[in-house]
Amino acid sequence: MRAGQVACPVCEQNLPPDFAEAGQFLPCPTCLESVRVFAFPALHRVATGETALPALESDDASCFYHPAKQAVVACDNCGRFLCALCDIEISGNHRCPGCLEAGKRKGKLETVENRRVLYDGLALTLAIAPILIWPLTLLTAPAAIFVVIRYWRRPLSILPRTRIRFVIAFLIALAQVCGWALLIYFIFARARSAA
Repeated sequence: MRAGQVACPVCEQNLPPDFAEAGQFLPCPTCLESVRVFAFPALHRVATGETALPALESDDASCFYHPAKQAVVACDNCGRFLCALCDIEISGNHRCPGCLEAGKRKGKLETVENRRVLYDGLALTLAIAPILIWPLTLLTAPAAIFVVIRYWRRPLSILPRTRIRFVIAFLIALAQVCGWALLIYFIFARARSAA
């Protein structure tokens, strides 16, 4: 099997490349078994052709992690020599795997995103949770609508996600706001008719 290909789990024949993008069950062309492929983005990554250079001469610097490979750059954080395989470039800075891991653990790398606020989930919670205590919807429904409008274009999650939670939250919150408007209208209409 070549890189970038996925094999059928039943007949072990290579599946066409469009199976990875389909997102649904498709019949295997060989055995006709229904197969659904979930592929990591690395499956479609084009190889850069960059390989580590061997340390050919004794006076060449070698990689800290791979002593048999020639160093091509030094880590901007700790100064360790790195081969092309170990060099991790983030926003123009070269990092070694150790510094990258330490930076992620300590939270000192601003450019590596480990978490994200799920505003669509927040909007849905603001719209649904207060229904049990319905007077709170007077405050939370407009807040949910604000969150939907304000954060619609923000990235949703590190993992692929749709905006369906935003849509559901907006519709529920809009229904709550309309319900409050009708309630206030009927209260004022009843007060006028009583006067």
